[in-house]
Amino acid sequence: MPRRPFATLRYIIDMANEQWDGAERGFVIRDATDSDLSAVTDIYNQAVIAGGATADLVPRTLEQRREWVESHAPRVDYPVVVIEDEAGHIAGFGSLSRFHPREAYDGVVELSYYIAGGAQHHGYGTALVAWLLDAARQRSRRIATALIFADNKGSIALMRRFAFTRFGLLPRACYDSKRYLDMSYWYKEL
Repeated sequence: MPRRPFATLRYIIDMANEQWDGAERGFVIRDATDSDLSAVTDIYNQAVIAGGATADLVPRTLEQRREWVESHAPRVDYPVVVIEDEAGHIAGFGSLSRFHPREAYDGVVELSYYIAGGAQHHGYGTALVAWLLDAARQRSRRIATALIFADNKGSIALMRRFAFTRFGLLPRACYDSKRYLDMSYWYKEL
């Protein structure tokens, strides 16, 4: 399948559009840069410490997050983006990743996103998922996947909002030193 040209990695979402449920402000989603790594690391580590959104149990270092960003190669195919609020602060980040290293899976991507604790419930997750799905389509991907803890109500609601289908549940997949967590598997044909 030939590749379609894709839009710039800088993406402005008009919050007046009804699909954003009347949110009152605009977001900017853009390619993550080295200067964003500290914010990306802080946001990710908030999720690690809070639990229930990542299987990492120990906060990551700046260098480990840099390696994670660099693993998204080529970045033109596997973007890592940040979402800024109207004041230019990083409210969250997201990415498209290889689903599997074997080339026959190249049409399938995994999307992930993390929103800063104080920025949750303001539409940033919705905006990131919409951007990531659009980016996957522009890159001629055919399926988007997501792995989400089965008790993560916010992310499950986002998957349903974007018409993902749950295709599996791995019971007791992770132990976070307090409890076992089930992992749910989601996909959406693009």
